[in-house]
Amino acid sequence: MVRKKQPAGTPALRALETAGVPHEVRAYEHDPRSPLGFGAEAAAVLGVEPARVFKTLVASVDGALTVAVVPVTGQLDLKALATAAGGKRAVMAEPAAAERATGYVVGGISPLGQRTTLPTVVDASALDFPTVLVSAGRRGLDVELAPGDLVAQTTATVAEVARA
Repeated sequence: MVRKKQPAGTPALRALETAGVPHEVRAYEHDPRSPLGFGAEAAAVLGVEPARVFKTLVASVDGALTVAVVPVTGQLDLKALATAAGGKRAVMAEPAAAERATGYVVGGISPLGQRTTLPTVVDASALDFPTVLVSAGRRGLDVELAPGDLVAQTTATVAEVARA
């Protein structure tokens, strides 16, 4: 049996390549001692406006895992997420459940190329920029792409789910 060789990179990057989505890989050396969160560290090290860097969070909306993509400069509004996802109540998912469902480790969870495709909500502020950065599926690895492509590739709902 001949196995087809997988292209190099994370599942998120392979998904973008397969779909022909224009993107730029932005790598940096993650410092585990950094007092900044993963997204804020990425913005600082890559020299990118923090509002353009988005974190991927996994929550449980009425018992169903749901992805929220919000700017690193804000926090996830769980009530707004529940409403956007058509539910009543949202709570943050247990890290182990998020890792099992997505196939990524916390701090490197990408909204793209997940093991299980989860419903996704992208904060509306992403549309304010020509490009945004999200995790490419590994700590220290981001991908820059147009917000419309992010929404299309994740079949996301766009809603205001972040607060300052």
